[in-house]
Amino acid sequence: MSTLTRLPPSIKIGVFLVFAVLAQCAQGKPNVVFLLADDMNRDSWGTYGNTDCKTPNIDKLASDGLRFDRAYCSVAMCAPFRQELYSGRSPWRTGTLHNHSKSKPDTKSIPHYLKPLGYRVALLGKSHVGPKQAYPFEYIAGRNKSQDQNQHYLEETRAFLDSCQSENKPFCLFIASNDSHAPFTTGDRSAYDADSLIVPPYWLDTPELRAELVKYYAEVSNFDVLVGIIRGELESRKLWQNTLFIVCSEQGTQLPFAKWTCYDNGLHTGIVAHWSGMTKPGATCTELIATADIAPTLVEVAGGSIAAGDFDGKSLLKTLRGETQVLHDYVYGAFTNCNIIDNRERVYPIRVIRDKSFSLIYNPNHGSQTSNVTLSVAKRMLGDPSQQGTGIGASWVKLARKEPGTKALVHKLYHRQEYELYNRQNDPYELKNEIDNPEYRTVVSRLKKDLRARLSQVGDASPIETEERIIANKAPTLKKRKRGKK
Repeated sequence: MSTLTRLPPSIKIGVFLVFAVLAQCAQGKPNVVFLLADDMNRDSWGTYGNTDCKTPNIDKLASDGLRFDRAYCSVAMCAPFRQELYSGRSPWRTGTLHNHSKSKPDTKSIPHYLKPLGYRVALLGKSHVGPKQAYPFEYIAGRNKSQDQNQHYLEETRAFLDSCQSENKPFCLFIASNDSHAPFTTGDRSAYDADSLIVPPYWLDTPELRAELVKYYAEVSNFDVLVGIIRGELESRKLWQNTLFIVCSEQGTQLPFAKWTCYDNGLHTGIVAHWSGMTKPGATCTELIATADIAPTLVEVAGGSIAAGDFDGKSLLKTLRGETQVLHDYVYGAFTNCNIIDNRERVYPIRVIRDKSFSLIYNPNHGSQTSNVTLSVAKRMLGDPSQQGTGIGASWVKLARKEPGTKALVHKLYHRQEYELYNRQNDPYELKNEIDNPEYRTVVSRLKKDLRARLSQVGDASPIETEERIIANKAPTLKKRKRGKK
């Protein structure tokens, strides 16, 4: 009989825990691989309830690890999202509320914190951040979206891992795919039958929408293939056990009521994570999480320290370890209409506050009209019945002309009340505005008060003035672009 066998059970457990900790330490600092999609609705993934779209690798990752159910970004546009992700700072602080924005030069991001800890920190694929001094990644370029980039991502990942292993350095690798960003060009469309798809209730069911869903779902599935490829590469190299592996959907799709809005469908992001020995299989986090929480989390995972003021987000390290952790009472969001193609000088800011149950959306310029480039044709058709057009928005307008019951949703594309209140417990798709419901007066008062306090704190007490200042500061660039179009 061995010495260990003769020990009492309590001491045995302690010995095994010591061995487990020693084994983890022997592997060195943990690595990080973060896969980021592009304009992908979280509810396109099977793990979040989609029964049509095929995402077996993401779903397996969720069953093997941890799924975040209430993770939110601050702005549903690519550049603001990514700069919040990499810096851990809000877009109000970095100056990145608007589309195609760049951060203030003194912004610090993940490379600033991990490189001094001995890490190689690389960004492979889509960047959409700047300036370089604020985001000093090792940049590894992607390729044109007209081709499937998965093989390119795999080859570049292999080369990067080879280099890190030869230098005996830990790594933090972000792989930013273009999949699910329009125009849709990749994936196997034959895997989907347009007529059999389930159309979510926040969209109108038209043949044009179904046809677009087939192309969109094909790209979602292509991204899912990439998740499986990269996981397989880590496993084959025996790196999986010492790697924090995270997959994120980014903000919502370019289809209506998602990207370019403050609706749940735009700001709600999907995140699943796996870290051997830390995350528990099949675990879910139902606490409110902000995109800005990722950067401080990775710093703590790497063994770094966080000083007051470094980040606006908070570390999720305890959550990854399976501990109960409440980080936020509220999450906040914004939309800045200016600097979007076709709408570069239209002022229509939107702000939102969310708790676990309610969304309060504030449309300060509600007397005007909102829009985005994907809906411009439909907007012209509504203004002039003789106008004709193609695409999803146009198909909705045509449907509304025939079926009066659909007019309310088409009207909502461009016209909003000053405030919108949604009870997401009863109305997860935010379809019924409860702002005038007397039952929610106390809720509305509380959320308005906290939203006003937050906006004042970040220098955005008047969102209309904020957007006008952005336009004024961008005026030379906007004029140059207009001249270039002529």
